[in-house]
Amino acid sequence: GPTEGLGKIIQRFPQKDWEDTPFPQGIELFCQPGGWQLSKERKQPTFFVVVLTDIDSERHYCSCLTFYEAEINLQVRNKSAGRSACKKWLSEEESGLIQPAEVFAPKSLVLVSRLDYPEIFRACLGLIYTVYVDSLNVSLETLIANLCSCLVPASGGSQ
Repeated sequence: GPTEGLGKIIQRFPQKDWEDTPFPQGIELFCQPGGWQLSKERKQPTFFVVVLTDIDSERHYCSCLTFYEAEINLQVRNKSAGRSACKKWLSEEESGLIQPAEVFAPKSLVLVSRLDYPEIFRACLGLIYTVYVDSLNVSLETLIANLCSCLVPASGGSQ
């Protein structure tokens, strides 16, 4: 069955906190409310928003886009069980009857903002996801820097 684990931050932009917007500690706990679980099948991407409130009562809107990616480097916890499973798998593979099963792991893209624009953030995360999944010839750093430099109108103003 699926195994459950803890999430970790692989990459973040900016790499250091901005003076007026510190990076929310423990955000990886909010990206997968049901827990980090491997899956035997690739699931459809999901989007949701979590609102975190800091010690100064400031709201941080965390837009999360979670998708499942084929996992290649799984660590086997029980080495003796792992060896026998590998031997069995190799003998089955050599016979050509069974192909190795893929396992999919959740990965989340998170956009944190003090502004409440869920549809705009969903579109931004969708763009980042497309560039990442399709391996387009655009660096994620450049794409995210361009998104961060966009001017957003004040709430209630014109689009």
